[in-house]
Amino acid sequence: MVIRRVLAPRIDFGALRRELGLPDGFPTAAQREAEESAVAPLPAVADRTDIPFVTLDPATSRDLDQAMHLSRRPGGGFRVRYAIADVATHVRPGGAMEEETWRRGQTVYLPDGNVPLHPHTLSEGAASLLPDAERAAVVWTVDLDADGGTVGVALERARVRSRAKLDYSGVQLAADAGRLPEPIALLPEIGALLIARGLRRGAVNLPLPEQEVEPDGDGWRLVLRGPGPMEEHNAQISLLTGMAAADIMLAGRIGLLRTMPWPKPEAVDRLRLAAGPLGVTWPAGMSVGEVLAGLDASQPRAAAFIDQAAELMRGAAYTAFDGSVPEHPEHGGVAAAYAHVTAPLRRLADRYATEVCLALHEGREVPDWVRAALPKLPEVMASTDRTASAATRGAVELAEAVLLEQRVGETFEAAVLEVDARRPAAEVPRQPGNGTAKPGRPPGGTVALDEPAVRARCLGELPLGERIAVRLVSADPAQRKVLFERA
Repeated sequence: MVIRRVLAPRIDFGALRRELGLPDGFPTAAQREAEESAVAPLPAVADRTDIPFVTLDPATSRDLDQAMHLSRRPGGGFRVRYAIADVATHVRPGGAMEEETWRRGQTVYLPDGNVPLHPHTLSEGAASLLPDAERAAVVWTVDLDADGGTVGVALERARVRSRAKLDYSGVQLAADAGRLPEPIALLPEIGALLIARGLRRGAVNLPLPEQEVEPDGDGWRLVLRGPGPMEEHNAQISLLTGMAAADIMLAGRIGLLRTMPWPKPEAVDRLRLAAGPLGVTWPAGMSVGEVLAGLDASQPRAAAFIDQAAELMRGAAYTAFDGSVPEHPEHGGVAAAYAHVTAPLRRLADRYATEVCLALHEGREVPDWVRAALPKLPEVMASTDRTASAATRGAVELAEAVLLEQRVGETFEAAVLEVDARRPAAEVPRQPGNGTAKPGRPPGGTVALDEPAVRARCLGELPLGERIAVRLVSADPAQRKVLFERA
């Protein structure tokens, strides 16, 4: 759901690409392997082309990792079929393409084009689950009871054929009109059940909209985008599959999990103290996730509270294990053990975690090339996560600075999302409602403009969770910095 968008001039993201050391092409040997794989016959595996899978992604996406088909089970409950692009059939262990994917780690998205994990020949071609073409996939079948609880899991390599490439905005309109296509007609019902189950077990979702930069003719537009209901329901299918994968790997005592510490009780207590001053009702016995689920992120005081809640979601990592189960295998945000297996076109880790699950489910040994990779993946993924995050953040900051460069001195309306702490200590630990302040640093915090959709630092005495007028002090595209002061 697009909340606000503002047109920005032409922007050159080349400097950002160079700064991050992003590659501009694939080695010849890796590209040749991709092209040869693209025309090779599909493996002799189960034929599931009779299942009318459909994909659901942003409208412009072509690297389609997932396709789904939802149905009711005889006697009650649901059957979720989730086809995931079988990238391992295209990437030869020990080959040039595998080596290059380890160097990249994951696809990096920039407004002027992505830096793909795999050559476009595969990622947007022969391996992508594009409609009306047979593709190699790993098909997960997850059976649910009437309350959304998992009662059975199976997976297999198979040939599939997607019937349609659906996008979020079109599907949301269809859902609002009660005309969802049959393969995903049950998505709102199943998604709501899975969301409710997650909240009951303590899952936490941060419903803040994200800034994005999108092309618009010869220029760019800065977009503030929050997930619509259908996008949130779709995410639940991926989470469901990731939890099923984690259970398989934990039972087999080998695998790769996506982990994060549970929110610390003292941090939750500090957040609870911040609720009252921000006008957020927190009834006794209600979890953090349940409180957040009831907030309207478009309201500045709610947005400030959600921003403080983000402090609970720290420490996400990949955890490899072989022979013994990790001491802390859960992901605190999911409130369960969880693994990444649903985006192998875009994330290196998913290919290997999927191979572990297939081997364990079939009762065979995990391949040596997979086992050898597991302990090396956490470091590679952590490094490339930082690069991908820096690219996303840098692109937004550059667009903000270019958009505002000619408007220095103007006054804007803004919501105060965060306020610095000011204490006579060398460095103040971050608290709900407060950032980190250093002696002598001017007071300030973070504000979000109503129009354009900019989030930046602002100097002055700021009232947390309130709307104020701010004046633009500077906007420097070279430094990708924007600064305001309270008007």
